[in-house]
Amino acid sequence: MRFLSAACIVALLTLTACSSGSASDSGSEEKTTLTVFAAASLTEVFESVAEEFNQTESDVDVKFSFAGSSDLVAQISEGAPADVIATADEKTMDTLKGEDLLAGAPQIFASNTLTLAVPKGNPRNIASSKDLAGQDLVICALQVPCGSATEKWAKQNDVTLDPVSEENSVTDVLGKVSAGQADAGIVYVTDVARGNGDVEQVGLDGADAVVNRYPAAAVGASENKEEADEFVSFLRSDEAVALLGDAGFSTP
Repeated sequence: MRFLSAACIVALLTLTACSSGSASDSGSEEKTTLTVFAAASLTEVFESVAEEFNQTESDVDVKFSFAGSSDLVAQISEGAPADVIATADEKTMDTLKGEDLLAGAPQIFASNTLTLAVPKGNPRNIASSKDLAGQDLVICALQVPCGSATEKWAKQNDVTLDPVSEENSVTDVLGKVSAGQADAGIVYVTDVARGNGDVEQVGLDGADAVVNRYPAAAVGASENKEEADEFVSFLRSDEAVALLGDAGFSTP
C-alpha cells in the first residue's frame, strides 16, 4: 500500500511538472503597456487611433492620460512615467525638447483651428466675435495652447476679450458651453464636432491665420522606446490620417 502511494505521488508530481511545462510553452506573452500623454482635444480620436494601432500591434496595450498640454508637460518634467507625448502646439512641446526629455525629434501629425462654440440654439444670437461684448465668454488659460492661440488671434484682430473664466483645458471650455454655463467659448473646430450636438459653431473671423500644429514624440525616459516610436509613426499612417480628418483635424 505504501509502495502504491509513493508511486501515485511520483506520478502526480510528474503529471504536474508536465502540465506546468505545457502551460508555459503555450502561454501567451504579456502585453506591453504604452502610456500616452495627449492633449485634451485629442480624447475621442486617439481612442479610435489606438484601436487601429492594435490591429497591427496586438501585443501593445495603449493607455491614455488626457489633459491640457501644459499640465502634461509639467508632469513629465517632474518625472511622471510616460512613453509618448502629443501636445496641441509646438511651443509646449519645445519645453520638453529644451529640457532634453524627448527621445527624438517631434513629428507633426495634425493641425487645428479656433472657432466659437455657443450653446445649442444659440440663445444669445451670437453671429461673430463682434457680438461677444457683454456676453459670458469662456476661454482657455494663456499657458494652454488654445489660450495662447486665442491671445494671438485677439491681438491680430484688435479684439479685446473680457472672459468670465479661463480654463486649464479646451475640454473644460467646451463643457461649460455645453452645460449652458457660458454664452460662448473659444475652442477648436474639432471640439464642436465632438460636442454631441450640445453646442453650435459660429465662425471666428481671422482664425485661419492662427493654426495650431500638433506634434508627438517618444519620451526619453520611456522603457518602451521601440513601441513608442511605432505609435508616433502610426499617427502619420493612412489609417490615422483618415480618423483625424473625420474628426475635423487637418493633417500633413
